[in-house]
Amino acid sequence: MGGTIFRDSNGNPTGVFMDSAQSLVNAPEPTHDQMEKRFGLAVRDAHKVGLTALHDAGFNPRSLAFFKKQAEEDKLPIRVYGMTYFNESAEYWGNSVEKVIGAGNNRLSARSVKIFADGALRSGGAALYEPYSDNPETRGFLRIDPELLNKVIPRFLRDGWQVNVHAIGDRANGVVLDAFEAALKDANVSALRPRLEHAQILAKKDMARFGDLGIIASIQPTHAISDMWFGEDRLGPERVKGLYAFRSIIDHGGRIALGSDFPVEDMNPLAGFYAAITRLSPDGKSPHGPGGWFPEQRMTRQEALKGMTLDPAYASFSDDQLGTITPGKRADYVVLSKDIMTIPAGKLLETKVLATVIDGRPVYGKI
Repeated sequence: MGGTIFRDSNGNPTGVFMDSAQSLVNAPEPTHDQMEKRFGLAVRDAHKVGLTALHDAGFNPRSLAFFKKQAEEDKLPIRVYGMTYFNESAEYWGNSVEKVIGAGNNRLSARSVKIFADGALRSGGAALYEPYSDNPETRGFLRIDPELLNKVIPRFLRDGWQVNVHAIGDRANGVVLDAFEAALKDANVSALRPRLEHAQILAKKDMARFGDLGIIASIQPTHAISDMWFGEDRLGPERVKGLYAFRSIIDHGGRIALGSDFPVEDMNPLAGFYAAITRLSPDGKSPHGPGGWFPEQRMTRQEALKGMTLDPAYASFSDDQLGTITPGKRADYVVLSKDIMTIPAGKLLETKVLATVIDGRPVYGKI
C-alpha cells in the first residue's frame, strides 16, 4: 500500500521504486564499522555548520542498536534524538520496547515513534483532498490506512511514546490531525508533544488545529524555496497558498520546530534561517519577485531563531537543558562570524561558523 514501481511505455520496470515499494528491494546491511564511518563523516559536517543536536527520523532496530552502543561507550560526539520507525505490518511494540532517555551523558534519546502517512509532493505521492492540477487522474495516496492510524496513535500515547507522523498533502495532514484530536480526547492519553513532520500543504480548516491541539509543526524552510518553482503548477493558484504556510500556523498559535530534512536539503541551519525569513532562492529570486514567494508567510528573525533552538528542544523534551543560553542549562552554543539578527538578509549565507561547543567544549573551531 502507498508505493509505486515506475514502468516504461512497454510496462517494464525502470528501476525506480517510490515510497513503500522500496521495501521490495533487498539492500545489503551495513557493517558496524561502515555505520561508524558514515556517522563520523556526518557528525564532522554537522559540527562544521554549527549543529549540536540532530533529530534522526529513521531509527530501525539496527540503527537504534548502533546508537545505543555508541552511547554506552561514551562515543557520541553530538546529541541524537531518535524516532523509531513504525512498520504497519509488524506487531505493536509500544508496550514492550524500552525507551531511551538521556543515555550517554544526555547524548541519546529514543522515546518517539515515526509513522508515514503519505509520500512526497514532487513525486506525486502526497495525499490531497482534490486531484493534482497537473495530473488530474490522481490525488496521491496514503501510505497507511486511517483506521490503523486511529488505532495505534492512542496506544503509543498511552504507553508514553511521542508520536511523530510524516504528512505532506492536505488530506494526509487532515487525517493525521483527526487521529490526534480523537486520541487526545481519551482521558487516559497524555499530550506527549505530538509532531507533524513536514506539514507542507494545509487546508484552511486545518491551520488552526495545531494551536488548538498543541501539535508541533516540524517543518523545513529550505523545502519551500526548492518547491516554489513547481508548486503552483502542481496544486493550482488557490491551493498553493496553503503550501509552506508558516505564518498561518504561527498566527493560529501553533509551535514550529525548524529543521533541514538533510540529506534531502543542505544541513546548514543558516540556509533554513535565510529561507524562513526571505522565501527567496540563495540568489535572491522567487516566482513572485525579490519580495519573496508569498511574502506574507515569512517568519521574523526572532521566530526563525527560536524555531531552530528552543522549539526543537521542546519538541525533543530537552527544553529544560537545551535551547537557550541560560544558567543551569548545558553549554551548547555556536559562535558565528556575523550577527544574523541584524545583517542584511543577502549577507546571511556568507556567515561562517567560528566554533561549535557542546557541554562547554569546542567540537569544531576555537573559542
